[in-house]
Amino acid sequence: MSAHLRFGAVAVACLMLASCNGGGGGDNSDGIRPKALIAVPNVDATTNFSFDLGVVDTAKSRYYFTDRNNASVDVFDTRNNTLITQIKGFSGCNTGPSCNGANNDRSGPDGIDLITGTNLIFVGDVNSVKVVDSTTNTIVNTIRIGGTSGLRADEGCYDPDHKIYMISSPGEDPPFATFIDATTQKIIATMLFTDPGSGATGPASAGLEACAYDRASASFYVNNDGSTANPHGEIDVIPVSAVQVGTPTAPVTLTLPVGTAQNGFKVFPLGNCDPTGIVLGPGAQIASSCRQGTVGVPLTVQILDRNTGANLATVPVGGGDQITYDPASNRYYLAASRWTASGRSSGSACTAASPCTPVLAVIDASSFKVVSLAQTGNNAHSVAVDPVGRQLYLPNSSVTAPAGCSTCSDFPVGGVMVFAQ
Repeated sequence: MSAHLRFGAVAVACLMLASCNGGGGGDNSDGIRPKALIAVPNVDATTNFSFDLGVVDTAKSRYYFTDRNNASVDVFDTRNNTLITQIKGFSGCNTGPSCNGANNDRSGPDGIDLITGTNLIFVGDVNSVKVVDSTTNTIVNTIRIGGTSGLRADEGCYDPDHKIYMISSPGEDPPFATFIDATTQKIIATMLFTDPGSGATGPASAGLEACAYDRASASFYVNNDGSTANPHGEIDVIPVSAVQVGTPTAPVTLTLPVGTAQNGFKVFPLGNCDPTGIVLGPGAQIASSCRQGTVGVPLTVQILDRNTGANLATVPVGGGDQITYDPASNRYYLAASRWTASGRSSGSACTAASPCTPVLAVIDASSFKVVSLAQTGNNAHSVAVDPVGRQLYLPNSSVTAPAGCSTCSDFPVGGVMVFAQ
């Protein structure tokens, strides 16, 4: 049986069985349903498929995601859900194409972002950001950052108002963010993440995750894995004006004044969150997906007021990485790869003793209720939404690797799962 047909059979079964909701009481009442599995070259039922994030370009009817096994950005046609090409020239896994035992901080590609208003895509890689031309599907420039550390530039976000791209390097010591003038493709500022009052010698941040740009406040919002004041995470708010002191011809190095409120900087504590993905929602909402590393604590998504940092809701679903918002449906979509049947954390990884049950979680942005939990495949931690075709894209690994998924036998082959809504 082909992978596509096998997935179709599983889809029918999942729609008939309550167990396919992945635990936690989801009932697929909103119509989310598996539609197809798109095969990826060199990925099969035994592959440890290492991938990171994805994005949909609705104008081109394209879905792009970062594929480390093939050292490529994979390009799909969202109209017929077929692979078009693989854009080569990235680092791949530091252990080679099998990606067994790979160190993510030394592998790429990683984050991926459309540079709106252009044909360009910025992609994080080891010590660099690669610039992809989506008309030719080729890498047209490499922006060198981070020296020769061998560590990745991970997740980024784009400010179309000032044409500035921000990307984090979480594995560096201290972690830092790089700000790039998207027009000249030159660095204007590097921001070190250390604690207040100590300058560049202060305690380093525990790491950096996803970011988002808010045009209403002209600020970047970034998930900080931990500071002295907030050891399990915070959102740091960085005004664009702070990094505009640097220019392409005179870049600057800055230190984030964590824990202070000077010159428009803000810090929003997240409690016991260990944040990963972040996305702007409707009105003043901002959602941060939590992947709690403390065994046994509830897995959650935090939704805050992005002007004040006030908590609007703590949604009882989490363990995800990428979270996205779809204005057409007014819903958040979370790729909750480390969700569990109990709704509580398995710790830093899924294990046979404490298995994960990956789901695509759907959250209503008005009521903050979880309206659906649809079972997904192993390590399905990234999600992109196509609002035109009403489809969602989630890459997944094979049932065999990584270990610790108790529900992944229904999705034995790695590839890209497509869900209809």
